[in-house]
Amino acid sequence: MSSGGQRVWITRAEPGASATAQRIAALGHTPLVAPLLRIEPVEAPQVDLRGVAALAFTSANGVRAFAAAEPTRTLKVFAVGAGTAAAVKAAGFRDVLSADGDVAALAQRIAARKLELGGGAVLHPGAAEPAGDLVGDLTAAGILARGLTLYDSVEVAPDPAFLDGLADIDVVLVQSARAARALSHALRKRDAAHLRLLCQSPAVAKPLARAKVREVVSAPFPIEAALLNLIARGRSPITPTTAKGAVKARP
Repeated sequence: MSSGGQRVWITRAEPGASATAQRIAALGHTPLVAPLLRIEPVEAPQVDLRGVAALAFTSANGVRAFAAAEPTRTLKVFAVGAGTAAAVKAAGFRDVLSADGDVAALAQRIAARKLELGGGAVLHPGAAEPAGDLVGDLTAAGILARGLTLYDSVEVAPDPAFLDGLADIDVVLVQSARAARALSHALRKRDAAHLRLLCQSPAVAKPLARAKVREVVSAPFPIEAALLNLIARGRSPITPTTAKGAVKARP
């Protein structure tokens, strides 16, 4: 571990990686941006808003992709968390509600406002492989819902020279299950026993449950602020954890 702040590998795709890097630097740590994912937009997507009463976003990438493809900004919007809600507002939407949680929490928030939809549908613009099953959860709650693929997250193999320097990295941030799978592949046959893998949720951590690392830790809340708060906890003696739990101090 470095004598000052810690060296933190950011695995998320751009442009989110650079934004996270700025927050990490402000906390006194050294950000290392080496994305394991690349966002590839769908060419000329067909956006059909007929019968749609609201939009639901589970990522800022989905917001950016929708904003680039469709000029409509008058619909009610449900966002999974504060970061996604901020992206929605930056895109020009005014009627925005944040679930401040995960996909399940978002589905519950929308279901609680079912009457406001007036029988209309909820459109979920996002990735080809979305996190969770928002459309399925909403359908089960008796709400018309459909997905719209606007981009794909493609795995990116890290530079071998970067992986050769793993010994100088303290922490790896993982913010999606797709990135977790890519990280699991990247760490195979590598000496990573000293690494702390900090994950945004238990679902994100699941693909890393068998990783041969110091620990795999899930944030107590599925938001980036809670994830970044875990970085400093590595300064105290800790017990390695599974993908389900939070860090527990040794007695």
